[in-house]
Amino acid sequence: MKFAVKSKGDQTSNQLQQRIKNYLRDFDLDYDEAEPDIVISVGGDGTLLHAFHHYQDRLDQTAFVGVHTGHLGFYADWTPEEVEKLVIHIARTPFQIVEYPLLEVTVRYLNSSKENRYLALNECTVKSVEGSLVMNVEIKGDLFETFRGDGLCISTPSGSTAYNKALGGAIIHPALPSIQLSEMASINNRVFRTVGSPLVLPQHHTCLLRPVNDADFQITIDHLFLLQKDVKSIQYRVAEEKVRFARFRPFPFWKRVKESFVDEVY
Repeated sequence: MKFAVKSKGDQTSNQLQQRIKNYLRDFDLDYDEAEPDIVISVGGDGTLLHAFHHYQDRLDQTAFVGVHTGHLGFYADWTPEEVEKLVIHIARTPFQIVEYPLLEVTVRYLNSSKENRYLALNECTVKSVEGSLVMNVEIKGDLFETFRGDGLCISTPSGSTAYNKALGGAIIHPALPSIQLSEMASINNRVFRTVGSPLVLPQHHTCLLRPVNDADFQITIDHLFLLQKDVKSIQYRVAEEKVRFARFRPFPFWKRVKESFVDEVY
């Protein structure tokens, strides 16, 4: 088996990265950053997001597992004290593959056949560079509403616990292939109206944003910030690709939610 180890970059994570490399090499596993079968992320959920985007062109061949060197994450579930146990599992135990849905984002441009396609593990956000964001929101080809406000967030089920939750969005189990559209400070008065609630769209539905005015947009794809000009439309749907996680033990989603948001810390 070929493996790679990605580190957050701090001293603790770097030291742990080197330990994992040495341990797995002792088990005669091959270190291969270009074409790994498994990627071990050392740091936090942000580190795994970086690893996901680094290997997004080989998602059907690479599985991910996370070791957290800070707080317990939704993607990084192993602790530094469990590294020896994890290494033995990787070297000797056939692992279970768990797949999570991803968000496909397609940006099309005015007066051009060019389009850019992105994949998001957590979410995509859209904001206007200046002033309020004004977008026509189409669902399955029909105009649903004209949004006016600070911005919009479109998230995956696994990303529903991140920025989406801070916006009042629902938490969705990753077993449901869907995307969620949540508003950022929408303008609602006697003239302007939005639905005002998050929308959850199934796998076969497409959401399209069309700019109402000529404006530049700031788009985020997970941790990536993109300045977009001359945008004709932004299309969202559940991607055909999925992210693959290597599971060596149960990692219940609702238990993670409870530990992150409900349990008291003493």
